[in-house]
Amino acid sequence: MSYTDKIREVIDGSDVAIFMKGTPQFAMCGNSDRALSALRRAGAPVTAVDVLPDPQIRQELSAISGWPTIPQVFVKGELVGGADIVEELEQSGELEQTLRTKLGEGYAEARAEASVTL
Repeated sequence: MSYTDKIREVIDGSDVAIFMKGTPQFAMCGNSDRALSALRRAGAPVTAVDVLPDPQIRQELSAISGWPTIPQVFVKGELVGGADIVEELEQSGELEQTLRTKLGEGYAEARAEASVTL
């Protein structure tokens, strides 16, 4: 299975996916940590993918999303954006509204965090 297939599988199969530098336990980039923290505050069930093990992961991800920077956050298969956008959405309340709309009212009850290796 190619990286493209694996990335698509994570994006399409996760309620909330974050492609980040590092892991939820050890973020290797301030922007990745900011985006993950905003998702946590909003109660999002997060699937995280570390893009650092192989530069091809980042290349394939950017080709799929059309977004050049990391982190990249997807909700139900749709690109939300990077750290700045996710933080702004969280501060305005729009992130929680998006999560409720796409995942249902009880989304925070399923609050789980998983790391996936591609």
